Amino acid sequence: MTSARFLVVLDADSTLIRNEVIELLADEAGRRAEVQAATEAAMRGEVDFATSLRSRVAALEGVPVAAFERVIARIEPTPGVRELTAAVHARGGVVAVVSGGFHEILDHVAPGLGVDRWKANRLVVAEGALAGRVDGAIVDAEAKAAALTQWAAELGISPTATIAIGDGANDLRMMAVAGLGLAFNAKPAVREAANLVVGPHDLSEVIPLLPA
Repeated sequence: MTSARFLVVLDADSTLIRNEVIELLADEAGRRAEVQAATEAAMRGEVDFATSLRSRVAALEGVPVAAFERVIARIEPTPGVRELTAAVHARGGVVAVVSGGFHEILDHVAPGLGVDRWKANRLVVAEGALAGRVDGAIVDAEAKAAALTQWAAELGISPTATIAIGDGANDLRMMAVAGLGLAFNAKPAVREAANLVVGPHDLSEVIPLLPA
């Protein structure tokens, strides 16, 4: 697809899906509690996202690659997500996801939910297990905003015809550059900064906000 009427970009964890994938992976390492606390702090904007992600990924060292299949089986799509993506497509739009999570999971989940394109972090694997490191540059707030802007340009879409949907502090930049920034299932700082607050439980509530 080289052109579209509009673009909807969603965060993944706690937006496209109900889970925080890194916490499911941390379950496999027996370290969910510490990772969950660090995730909450990062989503509230209390700590730098990239620094927090590196520390949380370090806690995953040694988790076998086989754990991905168990994690994928536990993923719960957010209610209304398929209705939303179908409505976007019916109106000539494109659905994208940009995530501070991981391609290893999103590559399996996104296509079945009607997502057209996506970007996330990648995990370093060594000898069949996680090495506790992120491969390459981290998808942080600036990277999310840049992805939205780049996708819109590639599709020939004006920035004013973009919608960004997120829940955490690292979604604020992409919500700011989008034509419409929606807080969904969001932390207080994100609700305050958003153009509108929707949800928190059903993404189909976004459908009336789409271009007709």
